[in-house]
Amino acid sequence: MTVLLSMAAFALASSITPGPVNVVALSAGAQHGLAASLRHVTGATVGFTLLLLLIGLGLHEMLARFPDLIEFVKWAGVGFLLYMAYKLAIDNGQLGANKPARGPSFAHGAAMQWLNPKAWLASLAGMGAYAAGGDGRLVWQFTALYFVICYLSIASWAYAGTFLRRHLREAKRVRVFNRVMAALLALSAVYLLVE
Repeated sequence: MTVLLSMAAFALASSITPGPVNVVALSAGAQHGLAASLRHVTGATVGFTLLLLLIGLGLHEMLARFPDLIEFVKWAGVGFLLYMAYKLAIDNGQLGANKPARGPSFAHGAAMQWLNPKAWLASLAGMGAYAAGGDGRLVWQFTALYFVICYLSIASWAYAGTFLRRHLREAKRVRVFNRVMAALLALSAVYLLVE
């Protein structure tokens, strides 16, 4: 039981902390509500746990043979974060008919995780700590536990965003909020470059 508690603590610490996926969940909750945001939450959770599972089943060995792949993921992730920051920064803040009502998609959430170096590092570190011996049972247990904790963690950011909705009824406030979220995403990208 103590191994499961340790796995859960690791999963919570790496899932609940601020990062690009959680910033997008917060923004989606604020702009589109919880229901629309859950597509992003589900996509990000499935994307991450699939990555975690593949790392546990041996993808880490391929990465050791091709270290340039990790560098590619890092640069692709930085580019993706900067693109998202740009899209948020130029948003006009208009609420209503001209605004897409769907919010981030499942595929967008999953892609964010695969282009997020933090997700790769968490997967490598987690599987290295809890299933380095290749025990398939531990790989699947850790993945299942992580799925639940990751989903609830990202969903809590989207839920927190819904509380901001009532303060974002004016285009000017939405523009300020979007620019703050864009700055946070850009800072995340810069952090990945200097790390």
